[in-house]
Amino acid sequence: MQHGGSRDSVDIFELLADEYARKILLAADGGPKTAKTLSEECNASLTTIYRRVSVLQEHELVEEHHTVDSDGSHRSKFETSLEELHVEISDGQISLTVETRDKLADNFTSMWSDLRGED
Repeated sequence: MQHGGSRDSVDIFELLADEYARKILLAADGGPKTAKTLSEECNASLTTIYRRVSVLQEHELVEEHHTVDSDGSHRSKFETSLEELHVEISDGQISLTVETRDKLADNFTSMWSDLRGED
């Protein structure tokens, strides 16, 4: 995902300036976690967690995984998909490049296919 000097870049900078958004990204980096677990680890209300997770999802920085417990109840878990963030200042412009884990996996798959000579 590439962001130039667009509103998306400003939104991401503002989002990363938010303490709870950063806490969620760090807490969910170790694997999928429920909103309740994030709430406890980030010392934030469930409402705050759901709001921040929603915005993080809009910018593809967090993924939602759906699971089914042994009793049949459905549960959502959230995991950080942000892998790298690059900021470049050039010619009076700020550009932001966001790499997610899926993109890195796709790059590896593409590279492997190229090495094997697959189309």
